Amino acid sequence: MNSEPGGLRFAVLGDSLSEGVGDPLPGGGWRGWAGLLAQSLGDDVLLLNSARSGALSGDVAGPQLEEALRHRPHLASVLVGGNDTLRGGFAIERVAAELHATIGALRSAGAEVLTACLPDPGTVLGLPWPLARPLGRRMRALNETVHALSDHHGTVHLHAAAHPWSTTPGSLSADKLHPSEAGHRLLARDFHALLAATGLATGPAPGLTTDGPAPGRAASVWWMATRGTRWVADRCTDLLPDLLRLAWAEYRSESHGTAGLLDAASDQDTADALASLGLIRVPAPDYARRGARSGTKRILVPGGDWAAAGSEVSGTTPMTG
Repeated sequence: MNSEPGGLRFAVLGDSLSEGVGDPLPGGGWRGWAGLLAQSLGDDVLLLNSARSGALSGDVAGPQLEEALRHRPHLASVLVGGNDTLRGGFAIERVAAELHATIGALRSAGAEVLTACLPDPGTVLGLPWPLARPLGRRMRALNETVHALSDHHGTVHLHAAAHPWSTTPGSLSADKLHPSEAGHRLLARDFHALLAATGLATGPAPGLTTDGPAPGRAASVWWMATRGTRWVADRCTDLLPDLLRLAWAEYRSESHGTAGLLDAASDQDTADALASLGLIRVPAPDYARRGARSGTKRILVPGGDWAAAGSEVSGTTPMTG
């Protein structure tokens, strides 16, 4: 990673995860995985953290990207989309286009870009299946989109969907949605390992020893009483009506034995969104393309890499699996 006089410039774009929620600083504010990672990249790192709680992909593609480009970063991170899945009217085509524009602009400006797929909030929260499945389907669409764009733009990508911070005791904060200090340290350490493997980080890895104890049950109760009720109220006026509609469709499809059609429709929407950006999935060479059809029909391809349209697979547009 090249740095100019004045230090390595690191720009952080995203939502509350990258803002550092769950890892408070003694004097107020948040540190989080990005702050921990910056400390491990050297003594002369100029960190700009534009990530904000509640940010959507459009916020990142707009004001946050503008601020980041003014920073002229050598390294940037783009982790966003989780809030989009928790909003009514979620549209993977819009999210894909905004992520494509953001990552593309940063890469064109010469920055190395960090990306990551994220855990499913419905599973982390332990929601009942009629609610968890629709949210999980949206998160799968988001993660598949991030995988595709990471392949296309050549980012440093962390597969964090099954990351220990979502399952390890003590690694979740009091709100059960964000990493605790321990969880943020795990994320920082994994990002550092990826950067070190590619020669982009030479300093010591972030430590896993926490500055304080993990939040207990009392902290979770206090969060719900003081801040959680506001969060729930916000979602009730936005996501809840849409989620209830999705839950009813989920229950009805399950009772009729057609739940798989909802998965297929979501996969098709994701494939269409990526195809609109000129991306298709190229299967691994030894994959037997079962069910492949001629013309413009889509095929189910569970493996392979994303590439620009017109590459090795001609006459088909794969459907992700």
